[in-house]
Amino acid sequence: MLMKQILFCFTFFLSVLYCFSQQPAFVADSMDAYINRGLKEWNIPGLAVAVVKDGKVVFMKGYGIRQVGKPDKVDENTLFMIASNTKLFTGTALANLEAQKKLSLDDHVSKYIPGFRLYDENSSRIVSIRDILSHRIGTKTFQGDFTFWNSTLPREEIINRMRLLKPPFIFRQDLGYCNSCFLTAGQIIPVVTGHSWSDYIQENFLTPLGMSNTYPLTKDFDKRVDIAHPYTNTFGELKEVPFDSIDNFAPAAGIVSNVKDLSKWLIMQLDSGRYNGKQIVPWSVVQKTRDINTISGSRKSSVYPSHFRGYGLGVFMTDYNGRMVYYHTGGADGFVTNTCFVPEENLGITILTNNDNNIFFEALRYQILDAYLGVPYTNRDAFYLKYATAENAETMAGIDTLNLRAAAGNKPAVELSAFAGNYNNTLFGDIHITQKGSRLLISFDNHPHLTATLQYMDHNEFLLTYSHPGYGIFPAKFTIENGKVKSVLIKVNDFLEYDPYLFKKK
Repeated sequence: MLMKQILFCFTFFLSVLYCFSQQPAFVADSMDAYINRGLKEWNIPGLAVAVVKDGKVVFMKGYGIRQVGKPDKVDENTLFMIASNTKLFTGTALANLEAQKKLSLDDHVSKYIPGFRLYDENSSRIVSIRDILSHRIGTKTFQGDFTFWNSTLPREEIINRMRLLKPPFIFRQDLGYCNSCFLTAGQIIPVVTGHSWSDYIQENFLTPLGMSNTYPLTKDFDKRVDIAHPYTNTFGELKEVPFDSIDNFAPAAGIVSNVKDLSKWLIMQLDSGRYNGKQIVPWSVVQKTRDINTISGSRKSSVYPSHFRGYGLGVFMTDYNGRMVYYHTGGADGFVTNTCFVPEENLGITILTNNDNNIFFEALRYQILDAYLGVPYTNRDAFYLKYATAENAETMAGIDTLNLRAAAGNKPAVELSAFAGNYNNTLFGDIHITQKGSRLLISFDNHPHLTATLQYMDHNEFLLTYSHPGYGIFPAKFTIENGKVKSVLIKVNDFLEYDPYLFKKK
């Protein structure tokens, strides 16, 4: 018995030594210091990372804390919202249903969602499942998300309002990242299977992979144990932000997970759809998700050893130092995350963080790729930090200028009460402006937990400050004609949506 124990321990020691010996110097010797330095530079409370190589987890560790002011450490089981890393699950589900002859990716969306419409009549008639899974319906990246994200709008109403998204780009030509498209794709699943999107993901992926601490919906996330709390410092000091409630967007961004479970998803991706010898999804399905449907770039990068970029069914792809790399990022309020896999190297990476104002999570991914793929060392963190520091300084300088204008004590051309009333944007719906002392207060229909204050500056512009720290601080421009308030132009953080919304007074 003793000899068996000694033999087992010796075999285990050799296995650990083998894994360690295969690690690049950066991963084996430098990554701990690199990450700890990065947490301080970017003011990230916590981070978790896992690296899989040759079918095994060769690095998995948590850094920092789950919540500021509390001692609980991030570990491999700490839950984060993985946001758009959900999309490959949805894309794989639809590709799997095609393999089972339950649908075709080239079927028109209206076959499964009668009455489905886009802004353009011709596009509405021919738009396919493949189109909505490939971000190529002509809309801008994030278009409509201020209306949809964290709203109380049911899924059916979000899909219905997609007809109001006026596309600036050409249908099936340009990539415009579309969350509502993935919601729409996810809603096809119950039509053809009789099971909800979340049940399908659970039964076909999470349970077979043993991802026992991964959840397809954000509901009750804040009540689970070992969770990372969300933070931002985009518009000032680091602040905790509310947990997103985005189950109406779940097929686009709903999954909650940790690096331990995501490593299993990566191993399956790297083993042709198998996990622990069991075929979870057919290899042909995995291949289908990786076929390029939308080209997003075809010129050599000046920063990375890559030449093209494209999108498949819930996953980006690029060449990197001669290898094919598949990847995605995810952003929810207070969280930015990534997953990445390189089949030719049997390499997978996932990194989860709980400050949405950092690019360190991507710098670290590229640093790990460089180490494994033989790219000469360059400090990716220093490169990103230089530009982020300048951008953050510009943001804060802009806010200082707005505050100075607000502190000047100017008076609007009409009485403050004249700005009060109900305003409407066709896509968003109604907002309500009321007077509160020397300021105005905005409430937003379908966003019951969001408000904003307005403090007059000058030239019919008010300082707009959202109650949600991540939504931002911006000027809000009112239009006044013949002494009457006609409209207001409202901006939100680019992290949510790029273009401002024009609300007309009723």
